[in-house]
Amino acid sequence: MIPTPPIPSQTPAPPWSSWEKWLQSPPGRYVLGWEQRCFNQIVADVFGFHAVQIGLPQINALAENRMPLQAILVHSHDSRQEAARFNWHPIEGSATELPFANESIDLIVLPHVLEFAADPHHILREVDRVLRPEGRLVISGFNPASLWGARQYLSRLIGNPYLPRDGQFISLIRVKDWLQLLNYSLDRGHFGCYKFPLQGQSAMQSMDFLEPMGNRWWPIFGAVFLVSAIKRHQGIRLIGQVVPKRVAPITQLAPAAERNQLKTRKTK
Repeated sequence: MIPTPPIPSQTPAPPWSSWEKWLQSPPGRYVLGWEQRCFNQIVADVFGFHAVQIGLPQINALAENRMPLQAILVHSHDSRQEAARFNWHPIEGSATELPFANESIDLIVLPHVLEFAADPHHILREVDRVLRPEGRLVISGFNPASLWGARQYLSRLIGNPYLPRDGQFISLIRVKDWLQLLNYSLDRGHFGCYKFPLQGQSAMQSMDFLEPMGNRWWPIFGAVFLVSAIKRHQGIRLIGQVVPKRVAPITQLAPAAERNQLKTRKTK
């Protein structure tokens, strides 16, 4: 008998090599739960007619918003089925070419969109094109200046990253700079997810005490951030400079003084 050649061993891919698989893991569900609560607080007081969430159909970032038309931009048929769980109007398209008219959207939510994009600047320009003046933009992302970011950097060196390997995580400072260049004013921001970057469900649950501690003592080192910004139009000012009324020169009061002098002459 001819011996069967041994099958070469292959290194298995990390269980969370993709973004969708990572979201189903214990740390992924932990992040989704925290972001859902933050999105609910931020979008609750945003008013208008049209709200759009781009990507991440695993959560409903517009759940507490009361705009009459809420849509989600999805990329494929699978994402469209995922979006059917919520009361959304799914629109298939790409974030690099938004299928909306100029200045037609009142609220846009970008949950973890920029860090998985090849050109995040182009996406921000597209969002700026379709967002109305005084419209709201909400962005979420991973914080590289955190324990999770440090583990991601170190684990990449050994080929087993903790977070999805195809993400290029952007700091909140850089996101703020991009928004200010587009003439956006920052409204509010949040940091969260202070648990250690572990993998098991029981290990994640045993660190609940770190949430209030991190929020108080080291808030800027949270694993995730959310930032809200308002689009400011250069030709619109809500509060303008007060222009004082022009006071007539004193010389224009001379005729009244002459009439008084005529009266005094007649009486004499």
